Amino acid sequence: MIPSQTSGSPVPPEVSSELQRVVRRWRQLPLDRALSHSGDVRALVQSLADAAAKSTGVPPAAVPDCGPATLMDQLTVMVYDATTTSAAPADAVSTNLAQDLATLRRSLS
Repeated sequence: MIPSQTSGSPVPPEVSSELQRVVRRWRQLPLDRALSHSGDVRALVQSLADAAAKSTGVPPAAVPDCGPATLMDQLTVMVYDATTTSAAPADAVSTNLAQDLATLRRSLS
C-alpha cells in the first residue's frame, strides 16, 4: 500500500500522489522497458537511502538490487524514510521529492 495523508502517514499528499502515479506507470511497463529504466529508479532509491542515512547519522549502505519487481516497494519505503528523517524543512523535502518523482514518471513514458 502506498502511504497517504488520509491514513495518518507522514508522507505529504503531493508526494504520495506522485508516488502512486510512478507505481501505476511502472506496473504498465513491459519487462524489457522496466529493465531499461531500472537504473534511474535505483539511482533515486539509493539517493533517498543515502539522505536518510545522513540525516540519522547512520553510515550509508547500498540498497540491494532485488530486480525490477521489487523496485517500487523499495522506492515506497525510501520515500517514507526520506520524509520522516530529513533535517530539511518539510516543504522543501516535499517539493523536491514530488519533483523528483514526477521527473522519474515522465522518463518512464
